[in-house]
Amino acid sequence: MRSFTIPTHYRSELIGRLKAFRKAQDPKKKDLSPTLLDLGAVRFVFARHFGFCYGVENAIEISYQAIEQNPGKRIFLLSQMIHNPEVNADLESHGLRFIQDTHGQMLMDWDELKADDIVIIPAFGTTLETEARLKAIGIDPLKHNTTCPFVEKVWKRSTQLGTQDYTVVIHGKAAHEETRATFSHTAQGAPAVIIKDMDEAQLLGRIILGEEPIARFAEVFGARCTDGFDAAKDLARIGVVNQTTMLATETQAIADHLKQVMIRKYGDAGPGLDPGKDHFADTRDTLCYATNDNQDATNELLKAEADLALVVGGYNSSNTSHLVELLEHRFPTYFINGEKEILSAQEIEHFNYPAQQLERTTNWLPAKRPLTIILTSGASCPDTLLDRVMLKVLSMVEGVMDPAEVVRELVS
Repeated sequence: MRSFTIPTHYRSELIGRLKAFRKAQDPKKKDLSPTLLDLGAVRFVFARHFGFCYGVENAIEISYQAIEQNPGKRIFLLSQMIHNPEVNADLESHGLRFIQDTHGQMLMDWDELKADDIVIIPAFGTTLETEARLKAIGIDPLKHNTTCPFVEKVWKRSTQLGTQDYTVVIHGKAAHEETRATFSHTAQGAPAVIIKDMDEAQLLGRIILGEEPIARFAEVFGARCTDGFDAAKDLARIGVVNQTTMLATETQAIADHLKQVMIRKYGDAGPGLDPGKDHFADTRDTLCYATNDNQDATNELLKAEADLALVVGGYNSSNTSHLVELLEHRFPTYFINGEKEILSAQEIEHFNYPAQQLERTTNWLPAKRPLTIILTSGASCPDTLLDRVMLKVLSMVEGVMDPAEVVRELVS
């Protein structure tokens, strides 16, 4: 896999060296066991995979190249390039402005844009409608396009499903930039509907089987399906794709459930044939490799013995929230943007993702020694943030070893 040129301040002198060491030891990524950094009074446990993925590094490289290659020009980000406040703030410090917020609400008027302006498309991609609007102004939306290749892979699979007369079921969050983009690209060639979780997949299954009235489809999914969607006709052949940052296991469970629904409704295709194949398309290949790697590595963390977990990333980061979801079943888990949320050894500010609100917890850092802390991050989080979080925790504990020296010894 290619390497990218990104600003040095996103590179880590500590945790980055540990990741490089593990990568050299295990280039084929077969060993998902965590990395232990024993600093005496505090021990940190790191997932085998975390931090910037291919798509994020690609987006950062393109964005900073646009800044470097276009001095004096106005440069705009269509929306948050990735879901990390530090990265987006850094881009803003270079004079970039946002056109929309993360939900697609305008932060400025389209009329302010001119044909010679630079507009960067975020890693999540954008809708065909937005591309057309930019073209009408005279701006090429593909010139500075940072759309993740794995998101584009989902679009291509959706297009294939459409050409085969399947309806596309999108497992995702309807308000998320990526899901909005995938829906737009899918809708040009196929009926499509967005479902958010297994509960909605089960409801959709009951509608397909006739166990719920057909009118329930419009009631629940009417705002999340293509125009003219005919539930009686368009649910006869389906395939599932996903927002690439969803829980991979949930997407697969949804696909498995809906396949069984189609088998129940349409029966066995016959001896030697795949039951339900004419009515269900196998689309497991749309799952993002980085999402899979990070989630598989986080599942390995669940086998560790630890006192708490710190997960670092943007609060609107879907893939980061799913890491929190996995870890909080086993450990006291705190979702933070960075070291600034660690207020003291007695108090931490963290994000409650289900409630979508910040909370403060006291006595979060146990007094026991040695203290074992899981530390990981989402795919849009620079490793330098984890360095700073680790150093902030170490500054609050007496009797710890020098992390730079321990890392040096470990990787040598």
